[in-house]
Amino acid sequence: MQAISFLTEPNERYRSNSWLTTILIDSNAAGTDRETIRHALEAENIESRPLWKPMHMQPVYKQMNAPMYGGAVCERLFNDGLCLPSGTSMTKMDIERVCRIVTKCMDPHRALC
Repeated sequence: MQAISFLTEPNERYRSNSWLTTILIDSNAAGTDRETIRHALEAENIESRPLWKPMHMQPVYKQMNAPMYGGAVCERLFNDGLCLPSGTSMTKMDIERVCRIVTKCMDPHRALC
């Protein structure tokens, strides 16, 4: 299992437009978690955020005890996923800076992605 992975296409018929750069962090393999990485980026004035919070976890729906359809996949994506900065204005140096900070958060004794 990879410590950090990018979301993949569901099959060969689909191709992402890559407008949003997201990663999944396997905390066991990485030796860190989404929040640690997010806070490290924030400390360097780099904006990132968790993947979208599932509707059934939103306070208003949780309070109403609204029915939820589906499995736990969305919760796992929310808990382990991170949206990284992206855009056409990012330079190679910007990208390398983000990668350096993410990599620093990882346990050096564990496998990198």
